[in-house]
Amino acid sequence: MTAAKLRESDVAELEKSLVDMSEQMHSLRFRLTMGQTEGLKKLRELKRDRARALTILQERNKK
Repeated sequence: MTAAKLRESDVAELEKSLVDMSEQMHSLRFRLTMGQTEGLKKLRELKRDRARALTILQERNKK
């Protein structure tokens, strides 16, 4: 997800997407430790997207 798309969404949508990303990251980490998937690239993308969303939320809270 790009920063531009995240900036278009409102605070509630950002918070919901953060929860969804956290759940996906948890399940991917679990599957990686069990050796069931090769989703390292997806995990990295989720971490970056989550960081982008958190940054945008903090920018909005400062205003």
